[in-house]
Amino acid sequence: MTWVRRLAAAALGVALAACSADPSPTPPPPCPTEAPTLASAQATLEGARLATVTVSGAVEGEFSIELYGDEAPLATANFVSLARCGFYDGIWFHRILAGFVIQAGDPGTKSHDRDWPDLGRGGPGYAFEIEPPAPGLRYDRHSVAMANNGDANGSQWFVSLADLDDALRRVGVYTIFGSVVEGNDVIDQIAAVPVNDPRVGVPLELVTIDRIEISSRPGPVASDGSS
Repeated sequence: MTWVRRLAAAALGVALAACSADPSPTPPPPCPTEAPTLASAQATLEGARLATVTVSGAVEGEFSIELYGDEAPLATANFVSLARCGFYDGIWFHRILAGFVIQAGDPGTKSHDRDWPDLGRGGPGYAFEIEPPAPGLRYDRHSVAMANNGDANGSQWFVSLADLDDALRRVGVYTIFGSVVEGNDVIDQIAAVPVNDPRVGVPLELVTIDRIEISSRPGPVASDGSS
């Protein structure tokens, strides 16, 4: 019976080793294929209060965005869904306009490392309505808003580098869905990356989004971007 005991001990050892091993990572959910609705947004936004963006390349670090799910449920839920499924992973900031904005969200940048004719035209494959800025929200320094084509939102978004409230309200409507509350210095570093032309703003050195993590952790009170 010795061999039986040895076999049982070996099997127990394998079982314990399997139990103590690191669990397999949970695969990300599939990316959305259609526009969010108010009903779907409510479920998506549960536990979504902060988005932490990790970047690498010409600038390395992270910054956190306080999300305005109550004020802009469609845009916020869309951003959260795309972040959770990894849509933004590998996308780089394709517009860096000093004193104005930095912009990202074009999935075409994943397969290009420089300017090309369709730069800035990519999206998630669907569009959704533009939500006007909620009362009390402004295009302040380090506010975060959706870029759009004049008719609808997609996946692209920008961070204001200055108080642009008067300027942006004169030219269009852009949904404000958050504000940078941590890592403001990282935003300023991205804004200082050299570009091909200050009027065009295509970076000469890439700043790539590695991942965006959504959490329920509340961020600190949004500052004026001076931290």
